[in-house]
Amino acid sequence: MVTASEFSLSATAKDVRKIRCEALVLGVIQGTDGPVLLDSGLSEKSTGALGSTLVSLGVSGKADEVTRLPGLSGAEADVIVLTGLGSKETATDEETLRRAAGAAIRNLMGVESVVIAIPAPTVAAVAAIAEGAALGAYVYTENRHSTAASLKAPVSRVTVHSPVAAEPAVSAALRRAEILGKAVNATRTLVNRPPSHLYPETFASAARELARSLPVKVTVFDEKKLEKDGYGGLMGVGKGSSRPPRLVKVEYSPSKPAKKLALVGKGITFDSGGLSLKPPAGMETMKCDMAGAAVVLNALLAIAELGLPIKVTAWLCIAENMPSGTAQRPSDVMTTYGGRTVEVLNTDAEGRLVMADGIAAASEERPDIVLDVATLTGAQMVALGKRTSAVMGDKIVRDAVATAADRAGELFWAMPIPEELRSSLNSQVADIANVGEKMGGMMTAAAFLREFVGEFDGHAIPWGHLDIAGPAFNEAAPHGYTPKEGTGVAVRTLVAYAEDLVSNGR
Repeated sequence: MVTASEFSLSATAKDVRKIRCEALVLGVIQGTDGPVLLDSGLSEKSTGALGSTLVSLGVSGKADEVTRLPGLSGAEADVIVLTGLGSKETATDEETLRRAAGAAIRNLMGVESVVIAIPAPTVAAVAAIAEGAALGAYVYTENRHSTAASLKAPVSRVTVHSPVAAEPAVSAALRRAEILGKAVNATRTLVNRPPSHLYPETFASAARELARSLPVKVTVFDEKKLEKDGYGGLMGVGKGSSRPPRLVKVEYSPSKPAKKLALVGKGITFDSGGLSLKPPAGMETMKCDMAGAAVVLNALLAIAELGLPIKVTAWLCIAENMPSGTAQRPSDVMTTYGGRTVEVLNTDAEGRLVMADGIAAASEERPDIVLDVATLTGAQMVALGKRTSAVMGDKIVRDAVATAADRAGELFWAMPIPEELRSSLNSQVADIANVGEKMGGMMTAAAFLREFVGEFDGHAIPWGHLDIAGPAFNEAAPHGYTPKEGTGVAVRTLVAYAEDLVSNGR
């Protein structure tokens, strides 16, 4: 069962000195002459006293810095929390506000009620702070039974202090932030689950569970259905495991939708590499190889809960890639959904095989746009590092996704698919090979996926490919609103993209 912690957001314009809470969060920036405490609504005396001690306390105001202090006599908070926003030039940026709020909330485990008094003069600023708080209020404890008594729960109630708190748009912004936080945190939980607990069958069950109270339809294709209907990519990748594959189709169909959007997600619940076995260290994080499927599922559910007038269908391509006597071999040829044959030269390039089935199936329904999301290539991390995702595909779609990501506060970089890479995927025995040119391997993998995008009225369906291999799983220390391990990256981008489709009508 995927359970979310109870979390609520509100806003107030009341005198901050009279609000009773366990923690009051204030903002600090890096000034030219040292740290500067931002206006918070505290008295001039309290502000001056606190500001004069910042240097002595070792507070610098740099981003991600969080400092707890005892409560002040001029406020009704048990503790004062100082969160850094970095330089003055970027302190009012929405993403800076998200990260500062998220860092503070992430560092307040065990505290129940928090008031954030970082300056928020606009609805957009309130929304950013609320989103950061919702994303920071996350912890994964499902399997920590022996230490349960010592674990601290995340913050459950956050109030954003703002002079615009009474504006009608603020209520909608807070609701959106709660929905986004729930969707991202559910994605994180699925990614964090060990492969002993999350495998194709249980992933499909989790999808049903998460969708239960929403106006969506969930259809699960088991191995018999997949075999019968010719889903050779999923069956080929999954046949080395004792846990057979699944294809989960989730549909949100409001009346009079503005557009039809298909989302396809890679759901490899564990990737050993198959017979092209990974080294042991390379397997340690491979429970995260299903992040794309978790992302498209929860993005759709968020879109449904927001009630956006857009039809969205998510295809979760779920399999476990294991070596055994029944596993596919290098040099095998498989027939993917729709009839295209693929020579499997490397069984560790398996994600593109299950995605080929999903993209082909999604294309049959003639959506206006197909977006796929996958932890597809190690080459993504070589090209862009571990915090920046890539988006490729048709230029209009690719650039629109990058724009939506920027608005959502996620780092996506638009990359090309050079035409010369396609010939490296040529096969002597099949329609296409599953690996090609190593240099630029992220783009070669995208060139492979593009082959399975269908046509409508003689034109290829507009398509975008999001490779989130590095950013989906944080192996380093937590930062901003991002915890260790599963990050939930791309959920907010997909929701923002859907919102843009509705507002732009394209």
